[in-house]
Amino acid sequence: KRLAAQADNNEDSRRLMTIPGIGPITATSLLALIGDVNEFKRGRNLSEYLGLVPRQNSSGGKDRLGGITKKGNTKLRTLLVHGARSALRVAQKRQDRLSLWAQDVAKRRGNNVAAVALANKHARIIWAMLKNKEDYRMTAA
Repeated sequence: KRLAAQADNNEDSRRLMTIPGIGPITATSLLALIGDVNEFKRGRNLSEYLGLVPRQNSSGGKDRLGGITKKGNTKLRTLLVHGARSALRVAQKRQDRLSLWAQDVAKRRGNNVAAVALANKHARIIWAMLKNKEDYRMTAA
């Protein structure tokens, strides 16, 4: 209850909780861990910091993408992925761009890969929202 109250009192936390799958625990944990979002040049840098980008193996001019790098805070990455799983379940009832994209990835690659991909996209959206002090716009996602 205290964490939810603290999240409601913080403008950035309230802003983050408008993203499907992001609740008070994830929002306050994110803000506490990443600190100043201006330390990250792009959204990909935040995703990389959280360990949500694919591992790259390249040799002889061939690039191979593997599973996620798993760098960064394990608990925060887990919160983001579980929130993405929740958003993925809700996405089946929605028709916005992000939901349609998530449904397509789940159909092609499976729910686990789609959940991690959605968590990665959420991290990039979070970076943009905090950087520009904007609210979440479902159509822009």
